[in-house]
Amino acid sequence: RSRTPQQRSAQRQRSRRRNTRQGFDLARFLSSLKPTPDFRPDSQDSGWLKMLHITQAQRDLYLKWGLYIALIVVLTMIQDVIMSQVTIFGATTDLAVCAILLITVIEGVDVGSVFVLIAACLYYFSGSSPGPLSVGFLCVLGIGACLFRQMYWHRNAGSIVLCAGLALMLYELGMFAVGILSDLTRWDRLGVFVTTGALSIAVMIPLYSLVNRIGQIGGNTWKE
Repeated sequence: RSRTPQQRSAQRQRSRRRNTRQGFDLARFLSSLKPTPDFRPDSQDSGWLKMLHITQAQRDLYLKWGLYIALIVVLTMIQDVIMSQVTIFGATTDLAVCAILLITVIEGVDVGSVFVLIAACLYYFSGSSPGPLSVGFLCVLGIGACLFRQMYWHRNAGSIVLCAGLALMLYELGMFAVGILSDLTRWDRLGVFVTTGALSIAVMIPLYSLVNRIGQIGGNTWKE
């Protein structure tokens, strides 16, 4: 039976739509066969939940510096409450300065220079330091100890304790010189300052193990 032109045109349109639909189905099937990429970019959400997300490295970094701060606070309290009542030949220890200089030398000049500046300022404002010049002495001697160790000695327990100990002894002698120039002390008290430095260096030896263990949290980030 012959078809009218309208019927033939409608049949061609139906056939064209069927082919188009089959092409879409084939393209969708082929796209489903593509492997899913392993890397997916982070979402661009800027909500407060996104801001609270921290990585494991950041968590370790916060933990390390939190323990550093807690250690200095505890040592300052021990110095003010207990060690200030204990004297050997008229001298006592300087625990906060021990911790500050040890952490500075362990962290290296890049991180240690920033740390010693902040720690020295907080130490002064805590009321436990002998005066504002202690900030300058701690910064100069702490950074100098870092540079000296990195230039001449390999990184090990002996070199770190020795450099920090020398910086601490120079700090005590520097504060003695300031006291002499300011008429706040006498020449016969030089032995007391030297004894304070020696006792503090003796405390550094067991204190190094604790500070070094805290510094290893999150891995070593220093570069020689």
